[in-house]
Amino acid sequence: MALTDVTVKNAKSKEKTYRLFDEKGLYQEVSPTGGRWWRLKYRFNGKEKRLSLGTYPEVSLKDARIKRDEMRKLLAADIDPSAHRKMLKAVSIEKSIYSFEVVAREWLNKTYTTWSKSHAERIVRLFERDLFPWLGTNPIADITPPQILDVLRKVESRGAIETAHRGLKYCSQVFRYGVAVGRVISDPTRDLRGALTPYKHTHFAAPVDPIKLGKILRMFDEYEGTFIVSCALRIAPLVFVRPLELRTAKWEDINYETAEWRFTVTKTNTPHIVPLSTQVLNILQELQPLTCHSPFVFPSARSKSRPMSDNAILSALRSLGIDKSEATGHGFRAVARTLLDEVLAFRVDLIEHQLAHAVRDPNGRAYNRTSFIAERKEMMQKWADYLYELKGIACQQ
Repeated sequence: MALTDVTVKNAKSKEKTYRLFDEKGLYQEVSPTGGRWWRLKYRFNGKEKRLSLGTYPEVSLKDARIKRDEMRKLLAADIDPSAHRKMLKAVSIEKSIYSFEVVAREWLNKTYTTWSKSHAERIVRLFERDLFPWLGTNPIADITPPQILDVLRKVESRGAIETAHRGLKYCSQVFRYGVAVGRVISDPTRDLRGALTPYKHTHFAAPVDPIKLGKILRMFDEYEGTFIVSCALRIAPLVFVRPLELRTAKWEDINYETAEWRFTVTKTNTPHIVPLSTQVLNILQELQPLTCHSPFVFPSARSKSRPMSDNAILSALRSLGIDKSEATGHGFRAVARTLLDEVLAFRVDLIEHQLAHAVRDPNGRAYNRTSFIAERKEMMQKWADYLYELKGIACQQ
């Protein structure tokens, strides 16, 4: 006979545990201490099994019957309710373990060593400032495109359009890593293409007009600031490395005998060689007596143990009246890339090698740092000769 609410409510504990039976395998077990558990008795693969459906009064008779019917539907589909429950619990635990932040930090730890220290710190800071506060504790498998977009809209709202696009890019990389290691089924950022405010990338100013370039180089010779910054200004267009690489150059990496500067590229963490022209070597020999007591070729004015400020060259350009729309420290890379190709007619692959860009052979393998070093030495000397020729022309005008 089926139970009623009154029967269940009035049931009292006894000296021994006893059961109140309902229908279709459902019953309530009453303990001597007053505990009351709903249980389902069923058979699966010929074996009798029992499953807990909660306690009374938290789970009423009506609720217990609903749970019983849900379990019986699983049985009808040839699914063991007990095994199904264990599977759901395991999934729930896994979701709580693999939050967005946990998986993101896994990805960061695996890729951190492939970046320069400063680049890695910027990426970690973006996650910690703009993503983790809102997505960090969410199970990564449950995160939806609208949730991600809502977070990135917060970044956009403060005018950081580029940062929002980078946030989307890095989120995608985390989700793709999650797919690869089985933490998530798919990358939800794929559905957000075109959803952010478009960002127009602006290139670094680069004076690629030879006459204008010659005038700027001539102005460098007239710089009246510190001798260290003056040397850095004059060397920058001759070697066209990234500003960070120039200002952190170390004397131990300069080899006068081979006329080479060997260092690790900050952006890609790969070794690189810069052949040094006679013009560069002359400037370095002028500078060395002044800064040889520092590990850095261009030390800070405040401390020999630190490199020159990242604003030093930029400030020097402004003091010379050269606007940011005319030239920047990074812009000399674009100058070299254009004029070495279009004016001096050097092979593009040699130029790309010297810019420390990834260059691959016909089989798709990356060339090593010593590839075409003889040709690159010739190119760097002719480049320096060409720039000095432009300066000479500027003097005559």
